[in-house]
Formats: sequence, structure tokens, C-alpha cells
Amino acid sequence: MKVLVTGGAGYIGSVTARALEQAGHVPVLLDSLVAGERAFTEGRIFYHGDIADRELLRRILVEHPEISATVHMAARTVVPESIAQPYEYYRNNVAKSLELFDELTRSGRPRVLFSSSAAVYGPAPDFEVHEDHLLAPSSPYGRTKLMVEEILADLSAGTDLRAVVLRYFNPIGSDPELRSGVYAGVPSHVLGQLVRTALGEQESFTLTGTGLPTRDGTGLRDYVHVWDLARAHVRALERFDDALAHAETDHLVLNVGTGQGVTVRELHSAVERVSGVSVPVVTAPPRPGDAVGAFANVDRAAELLGWRAELSLEAGIASSLDWMRRRSEVLGG
Repeated sequence: MKVLVTGGAGYIGSVTARALEQAGHVPVLLDSLVAGERAFTEGRIFYHGDIADRELLRRILVEHPEISATVHMAARTVVPESIAQPYEYYRNNVAKSLELFDELTRSGRPRVLFSSSAAVYGPAPDFEVHEDHLLAPSSPYGRTKLMVEEILADLSAGTDLRAVVLRYFNPIGSDPELRSGVYAGVPSHVLGQLVRTALGEQESFTLTGTGLPTRDGTGLRDYVHVWDLARAHVRALERFDDALAHAETDHLVLNVGTGQGVTVRELHSAVERVSGVSVPVVTAPPRPGDAVGAFANVDRAAELLGWRAELSLEAGIASSLDWMRRRSEVLGG
């Protein structure tokens, strides 16, 4: 199978490209490189450009007529940035996606696997969320993901387009071969900050929010190894038609997580355990847009895709530490 991967030079896109290759498929990467890394495209079919460039999309599809599905990952993804720059997020994540979907449908490539987010969910009293849980995103980033989901639902109802939506929880770790991982030198996410502190690249980890209604007062997340997440994409592509037929729909939504919640304090302890070093902590108020958190009910993905996460939290932390030690070698700085 040949697959178009938008955002294929990004963190999750590059790891998914490797999972596709290992499964015998051929990824065709499209990335603007606004955030992605050219180094992650080496040895792969790569087009440098924008997902809303219809002429480029038509050229890709003509040059690769075997493309039978698109994994749409291209997006801006930083919650605080989305609050400060909402226009950029709605333009890039929503408006440009609409152009992509229309061109794919017009070109007879109607299968779309969309990268959504747990950020679309509202609060959950017991922290577990299934796909039919309340949708109430708390940031422009989360709202862009929900808007694209709704666009896909409408297009699936009114056109030939068919969609499988994967709602990611919190990816951690890297490609098992350490060929790609988080590309930001100073990542904004929690594990990235903990890893930097463990490696001595910053003095302390700032824990934002300590009075939340969780078991220890800190935010709770479902941390899924990015390799497990990449495997979920492969399985969803391979079972795309069967999953839609079994669910009797043209628009399917699936949670992709571990099914377990981990608080920030628990994650901090796990990083100290895996790294073998003490990680100093300072506390601060919650950041704008931060949610209390949730973990995934993954029964639907298990039923329809035969997929469950296999790698542990500790494996994801070890992978993150190994990648950050090697990052500058891969990226050249």
C-alpha cells in the first residue's frame, strides 16, 4: 500500500512513516517544514509544500497513482500558542484541511485517516473518556481538532469521502531505532521538560497546577508510546474498509491511548526511577488552556482494529531519554 502522509516530517509523522515501512507499505511524505525536520525525510519520497496547494496535491497523486489513503497529521499543536495565535491555528488546522479533503475527494482518493486529539473532550468525573463522551475543548487547538472532525463527518455524509479519526492521547518516546523523535530542542510538553531536567539541560522542572481534583492534585494524562501510536495508524489503514463496514458508518472515531491515567507527580517519580537521577521541581499555577486531564477507554480500537498499546510508561521514558541524547547527532545541531 502507498500512503500519503501530511506532516510526515514531524514527530509522529516520521515515526508512523517508519512503522508503515516495517509493515511493507510505502509512505509518501508532504510537509511544509514550518515545524517538521528535513532530516526525518531522508531516504523517503518527500514533497516540500503546503497541504492547501491543490496543484501540488494533484501532482503528487498523478506521480503516485498507487496512493490509496491519506494520513492527515499536518497541524499546529501547541496549546498555549493556540491561545496567543488563534488565527494561525484556525487557518492552518481547519481552512487548509478543508482544501486538502476536497482535492482528495475530487481526485478519487477518498480514504482519510485523521490525527485528532484527546483535547476535544470535556471534563470527566472519573477521568475515563470513551468516544461518545462530552466534547468541550478548552483551547483553540482543541477546537480546531473538533472542527475538522465535524467537517469530516459532514463530508462523509455528503460526498464519497470516508474517514477514520484517531483521537491521540499523550505520545511519548521515539522511533525504536532512534531515527526520529521530538525535534524541539526545548519541548513544551511535560515529559520533554522532565527529560531535559534529568539530563542536566535545565536546573529544574516547573510543575504547573498542584490543586487540581486528581489523586495528588496534579494533572492526569494517558501517556502512549509513539511507536504504539504509529502501529495504530498501520492497523487502521490495513483495516480501514473492514472497520467502517463493521461499525456501519463512513466516519469512525477511535481513542488511541493506554487506558491508564498517570499524574504529573507520578510521571516525575517514574522519570527519576528510569534515569537514576534526582529531578528538582518548582511549582507554578496552571497554564492557560491546561485541562485537568483524562485517560482513554480503548475498547473500540481493540474491537475494530485489534489494537492495544503494548509498550510501558517506563519504556517510553527510556526511549525519550535515549532520543534526547542522540537528537543533535540526527538533526545536526
